[in-house]
Amino acid sequence: MNKILTLVLIITLASCNQMSEFYSDKSAGINGSFEFSKDGLPLNWLVYSPKTVPDSDFSITIDTNSYYHGRQSLRFDVKKSSGKPGRLSPGISSEFFEAGLFLGPAKYKLSYWLKNSDAKFVVYAGATDSKVSEVKTIHESNQIYSDWQYFEHIIDIPNNQWLRMELNILSSGTFSIDNIQIEKI
Repeated sequence: MNKILTLVLIITLASCNQMSEFYSDKSAGINGSFEFSKDGLPLNWLVYSPKTVPDSDFSITIDTNSYYHGRQSLRFDVKKSSGKPGRLSPGISSEFFEAGLFLGPAKYKLSYWLKNSDAKFVVYAGATDSKVSEVKTIHESNQIYSDWQYFEHIIDIPNNQWLRMELNILSSGTFSIDNIQIEKI
């Protein structure tokens, strides 16, 4: 009986692993320029942090030395990444619940500025709901951007779905992102 109880306890604890860190504040909006943070993490973003990402070695910084908009940006210094997308690599994601859902049917322009030194990264965006996700790769690269570079994408969101965005850093390097904006077009 003790062996069964121990096994059940191990399975239960293993299934309770924290998948991301999240701090919320409705007054911060989508916080796309990362001006609002708590404990070194941006508010209103799910963060795949050193606490939650296995088999990786990295740090996340609210960078006040290099930014495109406002007074800071979000920086990842990655020594080791699993190379697996999603919560298994350093990154961030949001379905923008605190700012109000970007609901369909609609088209949205998703834009952002980034800098990159050696890291392979991927940005996903698309429509999702509680049952179906149509999130796709919209930008994948390991190109070096020593100065801030602008990117924009048009995302179609069908009826009864909303916008989701995710960013992962898949290899070692330094990656920064700033001024994520979403506007209905």
